[in-house]
Amino acid sequence: MTTDTSPTPSAPTGSASHPSRQSEATAEARQRSTDAPAPETIPQWLHRSSALRYTVILAFLLVFTFLSVKAPGFLTLSNFVNILVNNFTILAIVSLGMTLVLLTGGIDLSVGTAMDVGSLLFISLISAHQNFLVAICGGLAGALATGAFNAFLIGGLRIAPFLATLGTLFIGESVQQLATNGGQPIYLITGTLAPAFIYIGHGSFFGVPFPLSLAVGLTVIYYLLTERTSFGRNTVALGANPSVAWYSGARVRYTSALVYLLSAVTCGVAGIILSATIKAYVPLSGNAYLLDAIGATFIGTTLHSEGRPSVIGTTLGVLLLSIVTNGLLLIGWNFYWQQVGTGVLIFFVLATSFLGRRFRR
Repeated sequence: MTTDTSPTPSAPTGSASHPSRQSEATAEARQRSTDAPAPETIPQWLHRSSALRYTVILAFLLVFTFLSVKAPGFLTLSNFVNILVNNFTILAIVSLGMTLVLLTGGIDLSVGTAMDVGSLLFISLISAHQNFLVAICGGLAGALATGAFNAFLIGGLRIAPFLATLGTLFIGESVQQLATNGGQPIYLITGTLAPAFIYIGHGSFFGVPFPLSLAVGLTVIYYLLTERTSFGRNTVALGANPSVAWYSGARVRYTSALVYLLSAVTCGVAGIILSATIKAYVPLSGNAYLLDAIGATFIGTTLHSEGRPSVIGTTLGVLLLSIVTNGLLLIGWNFYWQQVGTGVLIFFVLATSFLGRRFRR
């Protein structure tokens, strides 16, 4: 019996590798379809465009155009100086402290309290005929004490910033009422004031009003502090993710405490400048700057792609609110309608920026 030893027919060369080549071709086709540009849509246009990041600039143009037509005397040089000196300066200084706090992810509702306490001690020492430098140090020490109390509550006792600073706000209001016999203003006699006192409220530095010069100087210092120092980087990291900041070696509690101290001292400077300008202390006057400082800081977040507060953005936000307040006053709107106009503006800027970020995702 013979056995058939003829070779078994084999598959054609390449037929076994054909499925693998087909899968490779399919993968390449899928890759090409992925890399191919998608049809133009509004969300993708917004993704590539940064136009809505500059909503605050658009708001500037719209507000400026409207007020130029409707507000008599708005375009005069004297009115622009009035905006910078009387509307911009104090709010800008207070908003710098608020910006630093919001960078950490917190909030400071006691900025007006720190401002008022500093003003109260400053004017009280001046009225008691104390040395001008002693009065300055006393006012700053009072504001620093307010910040230290916040730092203890937030960094030491781990109380939420909103609750801690809200409590400081209520305590500060009561202290002012008790110290002034129910909220009586303290007025100074003009003829007895030291030249240095007059200078910080109404003097000029190289032709620029001193309060405005101080606001500009503090803005530069805060910009360098937040953008060019390790403290600024730790502050941003703390606001982004406290746990990651802690694991990366950042001194979280120390940074948080220092932020509230700096915010309070900055607001104390604003209180001293305000008192020197009006030559008096008016109880609870600092609270009028709280909501505007928050609004200006949040308007400034629209300039950042991630919605982060920044010194430049806050400064532009303060300038925008100052222009609106001045212009509506020239038009003849009363205080309450001015607040309505300011609220509508803040809503427009933030809502537009939010929609832009949502589309870019």
